Amino acid sequence: MMGRPKLVLASGSPRRLTLLNQAGLEPDALRPAEIDETPKRGELPRACANRLAHAKAEVALAAVRLEDDLRGAFIVAADTVVAVGRRILPKAELLDEAAQCLRLLSGRNHRVYTSVCVVTPKEAIRQRLIETRVRFKRLAPEDIEAYLASGEWRGKAGGYAVQGLAGSFVVKIVGSYTSVVGLPLYETVTLLAGEGFPVRHGWLNPTNPMPA
Repeated sequence: MMGRPKLVLASGSPRRLTLLNQAGLEPDALRPAEIDETPKRGELPRACANRLAHAKAEVALAAVRLEDDLRGAFIVAADTVVAVGRRILPKAELLDEAAQCLRLLSGRNHRVYTSVCVVTPKEAIRQRLIETRVRFKRLAPEDIEAYLASGEWRGKAGGYAVQGLAGSFVVKIVGSYTSVVGLPLYETVTLLAGEGFPVRHGWLNPTNPMPA
């Protein structure tokens, strides 16, 4: 990718990579930041999302500093938290966790907080928090049983993936759909562009001549 600065995604999430690609951005490297994502005692959802995204950005920055070909790259890191009121739902790894999440979300509103951090080549960190309200339909036992059997919930905040089968549970979204998926595209692209990253570099189709 000549003609632009390097870009690193501090995540191994296929969803976040797909979203970046949707915006015409192709990372030069993936550097997943492995951190302890356990909420602190009494921590509010907004604070948790901000803290974890910032921590991921710092871990990725430390890794990039050690690589000559990536040093000075832009870094994008994010974390998503699903909450009902002040209660933070887990990133479900166990069947019982996912079942509890789905029963809690059934027929009610919840909030999804995604914090995104952009690290600049000068190692400044710019951060935004996006809050989105989501309402689920009332889930029948058959809905929950079938969704659990799909396995799609595994590792997902709140025990569901809105871009998959669980999209059929959503009655209403107020806010950013891409934020619920895991990376708010508007805010991410705006942060990158504001720091001088050429976000439209990948939009040009070389087979299409520029207009005169």
